[in-house]
Amino acid sequence: MITCFIRYEIDPFSQDKFAEYARNWGEAIPRNGVDLIGYFGPHEGSATTAYGVYNIESLSAYEGYRARLAADPLGRQNYEFARRERFILKEDRVFLKNVSLPHGGLVKP
Repeated sequence: MITCFIRYEIDPFSQDKFAEYARNWGEAIPRNGVDLIGYFGPHEGSATTAYGVYNIESLSAYEGYRARLAADPLGRQNYEFARRERFILKEDRVFLKNVSLPHGGLVKP
């Protein structure tokens, strides 16, 4: 399992548009077979940084997922919404694996 972290630089005056974009992905992404952790928008501090985070089996599974998402009606609408409204100024994607597993539980002295 790998986790995709998408870092967005967004227009600070279009946070509501990013929130709509995120809600749309909240429906479309899980429907296309990916474990969406969530989309996170500005709250305190930076008014321009946002994130999307999801888990996927592998990079090869990612390729199939991207094709399904591009064919999904809401996915296509959301891509077009972002392109038309231009509230995303920059987008970077990185895939990481959790190297601390297993974790949790208390360590006894």
